[in-house]
Formats: sequence, C-alpha cells, structure tokens
Amino acid sequence: MHENVININRVAKVVKGGRRFSFSAIVTVGDGKGKVGVSMGKANEIADAIRKGSEGARAAQMTVPMLGDTIPYKVIGRFGASRVLLKPASPGTGVIAAGGVRAILEAAGVKNILTKQLGSRNPNNVVKATMDGLKQLRTVEQFAAKRGITVAEVFGLEKTVAPVAEEAAPAAVAETPAETPAETPEAVEQKETQDNE
Repeated sequence: MHENVININRVAKVVKGGRRFSFSAIVTVGDGKGKVGVSMGKANEIADAIRKGSEGARAAQMTVPMLGDTIPYKVIGRFGASRVLLKPASPGTGVIAAGGVRAILEAAGVKNILTKQLGSRNPNNVVKATMDGLKQLRTVEQFAAKRGITVAEVFGLEKTVAPVAEEAAPAAVAETPAETPAETPEAVEQKETQDNE
C-alpha cells in the first residue's frame, strides 16, 4: 500500500497556563491499482495524527474506474469553494498535478492525467474535491447496465432495433399486394383519362 502525508497542520489552543499544541494530518492510502482512500487524523503528537489518518484512509478506500493508466473521461470535482478539474491524458504525459491532487492520483495508480485546481486552494477542500471527482467516474459496463443496453450499443457499434424493423418490412411488403388488390386513386384517374380519350 502507498501511503502519503498530504498536509500537517499545527493548532494552538490558548489556555490559562499558556498554549496547548495539537496536530492534524491528511493522509492518503492506495494500492496503486485503482483503490484509494483519504482521511484526516488529529492528535497531540504528529506520529499519532498520521497513524489515525492512515487507519481512516484504509477504512474509507474506494475503487477508481480506469481506462488503461488514465481516467475514462473529464470530470470536475467540487467541495466548498474548491474545484478540481481531472482530464484524461495520452500515454507518456505523466501526472500533471500538484500537492494533494498528485498524492491521491499516484496512490490510486493513475499514470497519465491532466489536472487543474480551481477556486480555493485550501488543502482540506482540494483533497475532498479530488475525491468527489473520482467518485463521479463510471465504467462503460456501469453505464450499459444503467441504460439496459450492451457495451457495444453504448459505443454505437451495434443496433438491435434496426434488424427487427428490416425483417418486419419485407413481410409487410409481401402481404400488401395480396391483401389490398384495390386500385390507388392515381390508377383510377389514369383509367378515366384513357376512357375519355
């Protein structure tokens, strides 16, 4: 498991005898094969805060749908005033990201991606916006199941409706002459003109 500490924050509480310091740590944990989790741990010591964050991240892991070594399509994750744009990239691009976004994507095992942090750069909100973006991703199989069609139909490669219509059409054409021997209005007009001549 890949474990990265994204941010450590020291908090001072002013009490009668002076200040008491505590620490918060944002930690991301991933297996490098599409699973990643992020959590924050708080404690009076840095080591304890990191350990708590790591435990929380392992418990909160989610699977990221991947297409090769990038994401399937562009998404924008949002949390608070932070927005994170995640865009698939061609092989050889690398991870174009900074700070918490890079740590999360590397832990997830994404090798090629373009990202941009928009709005607030607060580490807590950026991390949550990144996770929101990854949660929005779906595989083509999930889309197909939701719409009740096959994967090939999602891509527009095959259509099951058209062949049925084509099969029904010749049958209808074959039946028409036998069932309706009546003459069309145009044929009647032509006959009348011929008779008059």
